[in-house]
Amino acid sequence: MNDRTPLNQPTLIQPDRGQAATALHLVDKASFAAWQKARTPGQRAILAAQKFEGAAGDVAILPDGDGWFAAGGVTDGAALTSWCLAKLTETLPGGTYRLAEGEAGKALHGWVTGQYRFDRYRKDATGGEPRVLLTKDAKAIDPALAEAAAVTMVRDLVNTPAEDMGPAQLEAEARALAKAHHAQIHVFAGDVLERDYPMVHAVGRAAARSHAPRLIELVWGDPKHPRVAVVGKGVCFDSGGLDIKPSSGMALMKKDMGGAAHALALAGLVMQAGLKINLHLLVPAVENAISGNAFRPGDILRTRQGMSVEITNTDAEGRLVLGDALARASEDKPELVIDFATLTGAARVALGPDLPAMFARQDGTADALLRAGLERDDPCWRLPLHDGYREYLKSDVADIMNSHANGFAGSSVAALFLDRFVGEGIDWVHFDTFAWRPAAKPGRPKGGEALGLRAAWGLLLDRYGQPA
Repeated sequence: MNDRTPLNQPTLIQPDRGQAATALHLVDKASFAAWQKARTPGQRAILAAQKFEGAAGDVAILPDGDGWFAAGGVTDGAALTSWCLAKLTETLPGGTYRLAEGEAGKALHGWVTGQYRFDRYRKDATGGEPRVLLTKDAKAIDPALAEAAAVTMVRDLVNTPAEDMGPAQLEAEARALAKAHHAQIHVFAGDVLERDYPMVHAVGRAAARSHAPRLIELVWGDPKHPRVAVVGKGVCFDSGGLDIKPSSGMALMKKDMGGAAHALALAGLVMQAGLKINLHLLVPAVENAISGNAFRPGDILRTRQGMSVEITNTDAEGRLVLGDALARASEDKPELVIDFATLTGAARVALGPDLPAMFARQDGTADALLRAGLERDDPCWRLPLHDGYREYLKSDVADIMNSHANGFAGSSVAALFLDRFVGEGIDWVHFDTFAWRPAAKPGRPKGGEALGLRAAWGLLLDRYGQPA
């Protein structure tokens, strides 16, 4: 494991046993007038001074005898979201709190993630006193903390620069998960990688020895349970290869292993919950570097699946390493395959930074994912696997090319490339996620972000049953 320091989440939500706590009142615009009327004249004056009107994100602190209480504005007090308490965690002083009425429900998530800080490299990092929320819904605590921990893991891994988050560090993260949950782990590198996962090897072979490529495989659970494969793109830094990116294009390429971070986090959720599936985690971990032995435009690569791939763009490398990993996942005839990748800029042009593009072979699976994402405030948007665009990947010299030249439907064409490596008849979902938040929102700081993770987790819970 690396030396990142995780958020001490178990302290942030605790069972309410009547201990001393500051009251939190949640108010929306519809209820504000009646709620304000019930306050004392002095409190109303303070509300006016603080310009509190019950709008989402408004926060006010009010005196109450010898103490005080807080009010937070929400969009709809009857339908709390994951983020409606997050602004309070950023504004209120450290201490212990409880809601004046009702329970937080899924807003527990934002209470925890709103206190996330990435301060591994800051000499003056303090973190401050935590804000603890009490709840009488004790059964909600562990699931909320687990999801928040998974999001924290994604953020930490993505935020860590490539020098400290290379293929070896991703392997260390996977080994730590395997040890914690008694899973089997295998790592393929060197000559074995070149023989069995030739595209992973080709993409990563130009990196320094300390960042040498590898295929990380973890297996957990009863083989009698449904096989579910989770695959994550682990390009720990992407220079673009010989088709080199401009400096502006490389600025965020430490996040190009965001798919691997999502896959590791989802695997952790599955194992921690004891979900009744036979989990197969695959992470092709590479650095797309430049040296004398870098793979070239015009090269034709062998693949694990047997097809040949003409390289028309070395900066379309993520789909190459995923191709070998998806072929391996398909060999064991899984019931479901989910992959995560920071794959295309086209997805960001189409959907912006907040919405991961989601592709699915089966309409029922896509619908279930969309529902799960909305339920968890982790929305995704389905884009098409349009058969008419398969011709864009035709090559004159190989079975397929890795990047088309016309610039149309970039995210869909990349997904269609991956589709060629997934076994026939397998239920497959592909997330083209950004894994980054360019501007902060309550509960969601600027930097690495889990986008699509909670939606995928919701799908697994819905399909394979709630853990015991």
